[in-house]
Amino acid sequence: MKPVIGLTPSIDHEEEHFMLHVAHVRAIEAAGAIPLLLPYTKDEALILQMADRIDGLYLTGGHDIDPHFFNEEPHASLGRIHPLRDQFEIELVHRMIEKNKPILGVCRGSQVINVALGGSMYQDLAAQKDSNLIQHKQKRPLRYHSHFVYVEKNSLLYEITKEEKLKVNSNHHQANRILGDGLIASAASGDGVIEAIERTIGPFVLGVQWHPEQMLKEGDEPSRKIYERFVKEALNASTA
Repeated sequence: MKPVIGLTPSIDHEEEHFMLHVAHVRAIEAAGAIPLLLPYTKDEALILQMADRIDGLYLTGGHDIDPHFFNEEPHASLGRIHPLRDQFEIELVHRMIEKNKPILGVCRGSQVINVALGGSMYQDLAAQKDSNLIQHKQKRPLRYHSHFVYVEKNSLLYEITKEEKLKVNSNHHQANRILGDGLIASAASGDGVIEAIERTIGPFVLGVQWHPEQMLKEGDEPSRKIYERFVKEALNASTA
């Protein structure tokens, strides 16, 4: 039996239409799992039931995160937010960890993991990070690489990719700042921006700031390995 992976979608400005890029679905399918879209809800019983039914949680990209979830006022450069999505995903992260089930987050998804575990973010890198930033919102198609990230050798990410230096794509203006409970930074860009996080205790929890689902279109090998390891963890959870 293939494991079932729950995918969280984006939503339009009027909160009337869910949206999910097909690349996320194809990445999960190619790794050997069944993708299942998870609609937002405030009902904690329904969220708990979702966590019971799925074998892994995949947090996708999208709009900015409401800074009230990490006890800050909105910065002038904060983009569009959807607090319902934030609340739903944060609650689901907690339930999945309680059930010892794996989580993979990409771009915004990495930030959700961190905020759910008590961490904070740069609401806007250019305005808040005191360094000479490289370009983090690339001006080329997202399937192409943009900049390098440097992987910690004693990390889960290195174990998966066997690479100390990865070339990744980049499409974000926010990033993780102070890390939450049990999290470590497993990769960073040359300007010091955290590019990957992982949890050192409990189930498989990995967040990457880039978009591996898009790089799969160009046959990127580290991206393939990330999805395959995530699905393997979900299969193990389904048979535990």
